[in-house]
Amino acid sequence: MLRGFAVLGILMVNVQGFARISSAYSNPAAGRVLEAADQWTWAPIYLFFDTKFISIFSLLFGVGIAIMSERMAGRGLSGTGLHYRRQLWLLVIGLLHAFLIWHGDILVSYALCGFLLYPLRNLAPRRQLWIGGAAVSVVAILLGLIALAIPYMPEAERAALMAEWAPPQEEIDAEIAAFRGSWTDQLPERASLYGLFMGGVFPFFVFWRAGGLMLVGMALYRLGVVTGARSAAFYRRMAVLGLALGLPLSGWGASIMLRPGVEADQAMFPPLLLNYIGSAGVFLGYVALVMLMVKGGWLTSLRRRLEAAGRMALTNYITQSILCSLVFYGHGLGLFERVSAPGQAGIVVAIWVLQLAWSPWWLARFRFGPLEWIWRSATYMEWQPLRV
Repeated sequence: MLRGFAVLGILMVNVQGFARISSAYSNPAAGRVLEAADQWTWAPIYLFFDTKFISIFSLLFGVGIAIMSERMAGRGLSGTGLHYRRQLWLLVIGLLHAFLIWHGDILVSYALCGFLLYPLRNLAPRRQLWIGGAAVSVVAILLGLIALAIPYMPEAERAALMAEWAPPQEEIDAEIAAFRGSWTDQLPERASLYGLFMGGVFPFFVFWRAGGLMLVGMALYRLGVVTGARSAAFYRRMAVLGLALGLPLSGWGASIMLRPGVEADQAMFPPLLLNYIGSAGVFLGYVALVMLMVKGGWLTSLRRRLEAAGRMALTNYITQSILCSLVFYGHGLGLFERVSAPGQAGIVVAIWVLQLAWSPWWLARFRFGPLEWIWRSATYMEWQPLRV
């Protein structure tokens, strides 16, 4: 259920990567003047969604590693070969997704982190928490150092950094033309953007955050936090504390970015740092709320649908990309840079409704989602039974 909650929530942020130029993912004003409706839509998305749901997704990937390892050990088997085949096929799926559908893929990053972190699966939970927390903190330190260093950078380096935040119009026009063009027109642009991500963002930011959260997920699984094994009072304290500490920091970051006349160097890294730190509290608060929903038996129908969406998380994640590419890119409706923030949010809600409806329908007939079945069959090197 928590996985379903996460895979739906990340789309509210990811849709910006389909609908708008790449620099707008971190700078909403890149290439356009934001209307009041855009600002009023962007602010709550930044506050409640940005970095929060992808953090839950990363956490749960670590939980998955711990569960598989535990199950294999319970059968008296070594799960090492199975794990590395599983990661290898996830890497293949992620590369196909990144180059053929969307350059914002996260699966390749998870596969690489999973390759490296597997030997740490049997550490004591407290040690996993310390190591994972330290890895996540690396990104906060880097963001803080960059923010402090910007005023002292050589002018050429500072100008290059500003150009990434607010690219020149000719670069914006070229990106718009590529993604409004045919699928083959998009390929070079998609490959270039993904290369920049893997060469710059992944090693310095994503590896530390995603890898650290995977270790934290392994620990929280073994401590019973993500399985609903703790008391309701524990989860209430976790929710209140996480949200009370996290939301004000994320809100502070959003207010800086939307401040009239704010300088680019102040709008770049200080808000990113505030939201990054704040997101840790918010996503843990969300985890606690979902556990309370399970323990309290709230919203039975929604819980059932979220469970189904979570069991088909890989299929739903890739399906989100396919649907968004057909809406925004040139081989579909070609609405790239033509949909306002409220319109993007409306498209996300429509996809949520679709996936919450089709996931239980599918699983009433089949044991796995389509991509889960392919992934599982490739991992076990034999076709798995599909029909219920």
